[in-house]
Amino acid sequence: MYLLGYDIGSSSVKACLVEAESGKIAAQDFFPKVEMQIIAEKSGWAEQHPDSWWANLKLAHESVMKQSGVAAEEIKAIGISWQMHGLVLVDKYKKVLRPAIIWCDSRAVPYGEKAFEVIGKEHCLSHLLNSPGNFTAAKLAWVKENEPQVYAQIDKFMLPGDYIAMKLTDEIGVTVEGLSEGIFWDFKANRLSEDMMDYFGFERSFVPEIKPVFGVQGLVSTQVAAELGLKAGTPVCYRAGDQPNNALSLNVFNPGEIASTAGTSGVVYGVLGQVNYDHLSRVNTFAHVNHSAEETRLGVLLCINGTGILNSWIKKNIAPAGISYNDMNSLASKSPIGSKGLSIVPFGNGAERILENKEIGCSFNGINFNIHNQSDIMRAAQEGIVFSFQYGMEIMAEMGMDIRLIKAGNANMFLSPVFRQTLAGVSGASIELYDTDGAAGAARGAGIGAGIYASNKEAFANLEKLAVIEPDISEKETYLEAYSRWKNYLDKRL
Repeated sequence: MYLLGYDIGSSSVKACLVEAESGKIAAQDFFPKVEMQIIAEKSGWAEQHPDSWWANLKLAHESVMKQSGVAAEEIKAIGISWQMHGLVLVDKYKKVLRPAIIWCDSRAVPYGEKAFEVIGKEHCLSHLLNSPGNFTAAKLAWVKENEPQVYAQIDKFMLPGDYIAMKLTDEIGVTVEGLSEGIFWDFKANRLSEDMMDYFGFERSFVPEIKPVFGVQGLVSTQVAAELGLKAGTPVCYRAGDQPNNALSLNVFNPGEIASTAGTSGVVYGVLGQVNYDHLSRVNTFAHVNHSAEETRLGVLLCINGTGILNSWIKKNIAPAGISYNDMNSLASKSPIGSKGLSIVPFGNGAERILENKEIGCSFNGINFNIHNQSDIMRAAQEGIVFSFQYGMEIMAEMGMDIRLIKAGNANMFLSPVFRQTLAGVSGASIELYDTDGAAGAARGAGIGAGIYASNKEAFANLEKLAVIEPDISEKETYLEAYSRWKNYLDKRL
């Protein structure tokens, strides 16, 4: 018995086949092998054709089926994860009306900011509408004003994962998690946000039928079964945006539990058990995968834009030619905690929400030409990234989150011992590293939704823990001293 997971990213589409009983990955692959095209007709725009997601899903699916040799009848449920905050529009014939406006498109920011002002900042934040910014609702408002001929043809709007579910089942649906990440859900009223719908003047008919995150959301159609080599009637039983799904992949379900990623940008995603918010909107709050009217489970999302991209910049511009990231990690470890007084503030990848959307740039502080070398720069960069995480986690703590354990996949910056040890040291939290990813998590989520697993505890009983990094108590003051110095430099730039 097998479970199938799809992860629809902006760079690639992944497919993963998981053997349900053992939790072992039978096969996985991704397409395209180079980054998927992002269309940017104007500065700040970012679009993709949804049919490119489907085309690459078919390639990844074909590969995992061929690798595994699993028969279609053995696949019992399908799960979907997707790049958050995108907008897909279809007409009454389920035809896509325009390219999808994806997560990193910023054209709709003025629409979201105006809604924030008119509806009221405190009202938006207290109802967990966040600051609407360039989320899905604001993108739909942009289409309404700038492409009225498209808007007039809309039958339904969707998130990227909803589009994939539609392709699989020929049914259009959305989840509360999806509506919340699009800023369409009012957590206080526990329903579609009347404030947002009325302010923008959206037709209620545009909202698809609400489906459960876990449970049968639709059945694979006869046509698609033939196209993919699946069994007609195979249920789609789970769907969630990439960050809630990453948390699920790491078995993060309950208040106080934390999931983190550290790729080009970095994310700390924590589960909150009460409706609460940051008054300055420096973090965003969405429905977690297991949120319900009866049991509050909210995902607090801290995003740092300047994460792995700083490490990459140093590799290209400062490190010796041909050096690997592993070699950079080794060099960083040769510098002591605090990098001999060198501090790097890493915010060089655009405006940062945790800094109230200020764009302060990256800065090197305290550099001394007589004592500092490449090792110190590499360590200071990794420390600076960690310190930005800690700065954001302090905001999360103010909201009532007690951070004692951070779970992460064994990838990207978490491959660095310096990064891991610094994060544990400055935060005081233990770090657990796991062998998993979004597509594997979506497959396990499908198993929960199909009732194959009785609980998340059962679904993740075989999740492989690779390492545990405990805080070094003896070095706590040294880490905190370096963090305090870094924060002083940051404060001077704000």
